[in-house]
Amino acid sequence: MMRKSILLIQIVCLFAVMVSCAKSKAIDPSIPDKKNKEFYVVGYIFGSGDLDAASAKLDFSKITHLNIAFLNPDANGLFSPSLGLTAAIKRAHDNKVKVLFSFGGGNAPQHLKELIKPDKRAELVKELVKLTNTYNFDGVDVDLEGDFIDLNYEGLIVELSAALKPHKKLLTAAVATWNGNAISDKALALFDLINIMSYDQTGPWNKEKPGPHSTYEAAEADFAYWNTSRAIPANKLTLGLPFYGYGFGPSIQESYSYGDIVKGFPGSELVDFVVVPNQGTIYYNGLPTIKKKVSFALNKRAGGVMIWQLFGDGTGDKSLLSAINAQIQ
Repeated sequence: MMRKSILLIQIVCLFAVMVSCAKSKAIDPSIPDKKNKEFYVVGYIFGSGDLDAASAKLDFSKITHLNIAFLNPDANGLFSPSLGLTAAIKRAHDNKVKVLFSFGGGNAPQHLKELIKPDKRAELVKELVKLTNTYNFDGVDVDLEGDFIDLNYEGLIVELSAALKPHKKLLTAAVATWNGNAISDKALALFDLINIMSYDQTGPWNKEKPGPHSTYEAAEADFAYWNTSRAIPANKLTLGLPFYGYGFGPSIQESYSYGDIVKGFPGSELVDFVVVPNQGTIYYNGLPTIKKKVSFALNKRAGGVMIWQLFGDGTGDKSLLSAINAQIQ
């Protein structure tokens, strides 16, 4: 009888140890748990030109969301469809990729400020929902920036969210940290996904401040602001990655796609800047920095990463999109 009791105690202790180990492993914060949630790759493309032809060039296996930017209304609040829009959306859906349209942008039309005011807002929201349903978009991405985020912003988001929910459509936003305080907690809570524009810390508009416009340190700080200071769950945040660079110097062009940089300067994919003799310096994100940012997002259990914009990529072993996917997997 004594031996049986001792054996029973040993079995109970062994079981307790096994359970304890299992729990410890499950909550280890250093191990990103990707089994229970998807890591999104949100890619923007321009909404101008022939979207059918453009979308045919995309590798949909490497993205989860396609944001078409920018589809903006005219002064009367009405939208005109882009060429090839229906075909592009169908192609994305056939590849199990969600498609949203983004309105606003860094150079949004000034009349948008009037359309989001209370007296015209309901009509704008109606047209946004109509466009979403007519073309079978999966949602709307709000990319209002700078002084477009005014006292009317919260009201727009509240009404747009309420209008999209019955149709089971997504509502996302592109946000910049520098004026993040202008966006209320109430508005932020209504977004399904928030795309952090962690780039453009400087650029051609700020020539007296030459240098990198999208550092790894800035990515850390931007994520901390939205996740910690604004208390947005990590899985609702995507970290923005630039597929472009800026040139600073006496006789250098102002903007470059990453693809053009690596095509013109051998080995440039391995660094974050290129010095062009007698012209200036180009700053961008090469493969190592992009990989490091993706690892950061994975370790923070972020919702994913966001790309501006997909057609700025390089090809083959210089592709940033391929590197992003390899890092995730």
